[in-house]
Amino acid sequence: MRALQKLLAGAACFGIVFSLGCGGGSSTSSTSTTNTTPPPNTIASAAANVAPITVNTGPLPAPNLYANGAFVNVTLCVPGTSTCQTIGEVLVDTGSFGLRIVSPQALTLSLPQQNASDGNPMVECLQFLDSYTWGPVQTADIQIGGEKASAVPIQVLSDTDYAVPDSCSNPSGGSSADTVQNLGANGILGIGQLPQDCGVNITCPAIANQYYSCASATATCTPVAVAVAQQVQNPVSLFTTDNNGVIIELPAVSGAEATVSGSLVFGIGTESNNGLGSATVYTSDPSTLNFTTSFNGTNYSDAAFIDSGSNGYFFNDSSIATCPSSVDFFCPSSTLSLSATTQGFTTGTGTVSFSVANADTLFTQGPNDAAFGGLAGPASTPPAPAFFDWGLPFFYGRNVYTAIEGATAPGGTPPYWAY
Repeated sequence: MRALQKLLAGAACFGIVFSLGCGGGSSTSSTSTTNTTPPPNTIASAAANVAPITVNTGPLPAPNLYANGAFVNVTLCVPGTSTCQTIGEVLVDTGSFGLRIVSPQALTLSLPQQNASDGNPMVECLQFLDSYTWGPVQTADIQIGGEKASAVPIQVLSDTDYAVPDSCSNPSGGSSADTVQNLGANGILGIGQLPQDCGVNITCPAIANQYYSCASATATCTPVAVAVAQQVQNPVSLFTTDNNGVIIELPAVSGAEATVSGSLVFGIGTESNNGLGSATVYTSDPSTLNFTTSFNGTNYSDAAFIDSGSNGYFFNDSSIATCPSSVDFFCPSSTLSLSATTQGFTTGTGTVSFSVANADTLFTQGPNDAAFGGLAGPASTPPAPAFFDWGLPFFYGRNVYTAIEGATAPGGTPPYWAY
């Protein structure tokens, strides 16, 4: 049975919630090479605003196989130079904001450190329900597909560069997600609905315990306020063009498949290949980035979200049995055909049909498979607040649009999803 690690995080400055569900990795080795010149765009038949993504079992050997993880290659360069490194197996996550790379397991490139206002190195903590990420904020030029962003603040995940303060680790139960083994990926590419990871055009306050000043590797780090430009940035928002959102395009998955190939398209309505077409726009609440889902008599009012970083559908339904091997997943006696209605914050209504399969059966019949169309599990255990998480299975067979707040996009005012 593949384990599920649900990382439910609240961005302290903004009150938003996202879920990252992962189940380890695979025997497929990741790309991690240092180059003297930036690599050319290797997408032969696609435009510069398209990067290939692959649902595979991740960077770790069996039995730690990642279920429903969509991965992309990201090239990092020392700002303004041709000293670069390409890192594979980076999780594509529409539920978070900013690039986070594990060091030194994945990132071996030496990047310039960003300092806090007092001149000390700046380090970030992102707290989750049962874990945290911690590490210095450094800057890099980023290339994904043919798109580039310059001098982008990123989080370098490491528990050893600076001592983790109790105000970071204790609220999360003390579990670090700063290694490839714990994260199940070489990093996270957060391309969600915000341009920065602490809100839109606001200084992140020290009380948020998100950014810290660290005088030395052993000193006690102190929370600090951080201006907008210094916060970890959604790299898409810093592209010269095609910077108002993304589209994830994946084929339909019935049952289980070994791997699935798709596209990460940058921009909405900016090129001939990223038009909105007939997709329905579902606006999200600017204060929570959620919308509403009604399922089986329960109305998840402003408590639902679409998140490619979650590896299943997650919602509460006591009538569906959980798996004998793990209560993290559902194991109905036969595959269920279900439906729910979705409603945007201001516009957009529709019905979504989806299936819930027996997770034990899926994993047993496809022990080396990566893509599972009916993977689902309970969202939370009472009295924890309930939510409806449309994870990666929702993306199979759909083009799913994520528009960034503060940008201009066709179909309405972001932030929104469309499909």
